[in-house]
Amino acid sequence: MLTNPTIDMLRELGLTGMASAYQELERKLARLLERETTLRRQKRFEARARAAKLRHDSQIEEYRLSVPPAASIAISS
Repeated sequence: MLTNPTIDMLRELGLTGMASAYQELERKLARLLERETTLRRQKRFEARARAAKLRHDSQIEEYRLSVPPAASIAISS
């Protein structure tokens, strides 16, 4: 596991409460950064989708992706 020198120093000084608060702050900051990254990616995707000017507003869930039985027989022959 990676160690953080700041947390190690805080523990050396006997500031265990401050060390745990620092770790909690790091976790919260990581979640904030993940959220911001996700939001920016989503905005970029939406902008590109609008710029593409697709004729149909459809989603992948709307398509049947199974192969009909007759087609599977023709493929295997």
